[in-house]
Amino acid sequence: MSDAKVSRRSYLKFAGGAAASAALAGCTGGNQDGNGTTTTGGGGGEPPENFQVTITQGQMPSTLDPHNHRETTTDNVVLQAYEGLLARDAEGKIISKLATEHERVEKGTVKFTIREGVTFHNGDELTPEDVAFSINRIVEPDTGGLESPQRDQLSGVTGAEVVDGERAVRVNSEGINPVVFSLFASYCDVMQKSWVQNTDQIAKKMNGTGPFELQNYNESVRVVFQRYGDYWRDPADVSKLTFEAAKESSTRVNQLLNGETDIVVNVPPQSAGRVKNSNGARIAPVPSTRIIYNAMRYDVEPFSSQKFRRALNLAIDLPSIIENILSGFADSTGQPTLEGFTGYNGNVDPYPANKQKAQRLVEESGHAGASITLHTPVGRYLKDVEIAQAVSRQIDQLNNVSCSVQQRDFTSLAGELTDGDIETGPNFYLIGWGNATFDASQTIIPLLTTDGALTSYSNDRVDRLMQEAQNMSDGDQRKQKLQQANKILHDQAPWIFLNRQYSVYGVNQELQWEARRDERINAYGISQK
Repeated sequence: MSDAKVSRRSYLKFAGGAAASAALAGCTGGNQDGNGTTTTGGGGGEPPENFQVTITQGQMPSTLDPHNHRETTTDNVVLQAYEGLLARDAEGKIISKLATEHERVEKGTVKFTIREGVTFHNGDELTPEDVAFSINRIVEPDTGGLESPQRDQLSGVTGAEVVDGERAVRVNSEGINPVVFSLFASYCDVMQKSWVQNTDQIAKKMNGTGPFELQNYNESVRVVFQRYGDYWRDPADVSKLTFEAAKESSTRVNQLLNGETDIVVNVPPQSAGRVKNSNGARIAPVPSTRIIYNAMRYDVEPFSSQKFRRALNLAIDLPSIIENILSGFADSTGQPTLEGFTGYNGNVDPYPANKQKAQRLVEESGHAGASITLHTPVGRYLKDVEIAQAVSRQIDQLNNVSCSVQQRDFTSLAGELTDGDIETGPNFYLIGWGNATFDASQTIIPLLTTDGALTSYSNDRVDRLMQEAQNMSDGDQRKQKLQQANKILHDQAPWIFLNRQYSVYGVNQELQWEARRDERINAYGISQK
């Protein structure tokens, strides 16, 4: 089979029957233990003495502070050392982590019972005070010297406090906050209060409760972990874990095939044959929870015009991009919420390509002759530059709009988008957004409401619908509110709606590991075959 063109059907076959089925279902390796947590393949026996694994992503982490970033590439590094109150199992079900129990005690209040016998990497015991501090460090500005960019990831949460006389923490929210447990199953790593308050190197050092402790951090080069021997679960199989980065997908694939790394992200379809036909590696694909889109700032011309924004959507031949750039490994989108998520509107279709209508809308918008620049990261997403170039070419084919591409360092672009000031970001850019909660609110609130942390758009009707939805119990009425918001956002076209990304990994054949839909690479789940 030629490497230049690989069909979607053939590509999935590369994973092997059982592995492909598990990957497409979002399953991961390992078994649940009695606490609802996941153990490695070691089965509770002695871990291997010398089992070293290297993971290569497209970017290095921007920080080692788990509360001061918005990138999955950084999250994949910090999650090895830090843990949350809740997590998700292989099927996406909420399970216990540092909290042994969680319950709603009244309308705007939930309670977490904190696990005993857990220590931080410096040997100190986890306390409820640490948990409350960690929550407040995210949702209350300046707690712990930080205004966290993750505040909306705990949307609706107003603060936390220790419950007197109990090993528990009470968390308060505005209104009902129907997805509060889903939020804590995806976000809020726990840090030690005294360590944060007495350390001025939070971005370069780590002190978590996770299965790996930091051994060495060479900024922009590599992060090296070692197995934490006093972990509260069975010790990890992996004894030494290294994270490195290579922006070019071809470089990552070559490193995998040369035995220089064990897991690589975003293997392009044209390289799948090389990986498949090698003796030492395999492909692990899975549809992710990430949407790829081109955001447009609603407050600057020509993007302030709804007609102009709709024209750009109609200028794009999305099926062609998916077929020719992504070889079919993507799904078309026409709304911010992915199919299968709570609030997805099945009556909203992707925009069809219609060049003549696009040109007419540009004329009606009053912005004929506009010249625009699409900013894109390099190497962060699967074929990101190639997608941006295709979008730019198709817009440029209109007779009344010209478009060019500007390639950007992802860390620099992400910094502009997460600094809380819409004016520092570019007017038009390609970006991706992963939503591990499987709920529409956690895409729409941060990206498309007036006060969203990364918003490029504002609409009073959307703001009102989201406020109403977040003050309803999780049910049909709430779902209808979310579906209405998705329909409005389709019609308003704040983005060029592009594709659902597939996570495509190259994996050392000697590793037992399966990809997750949420793009998280949990090294605790890696074992030897």
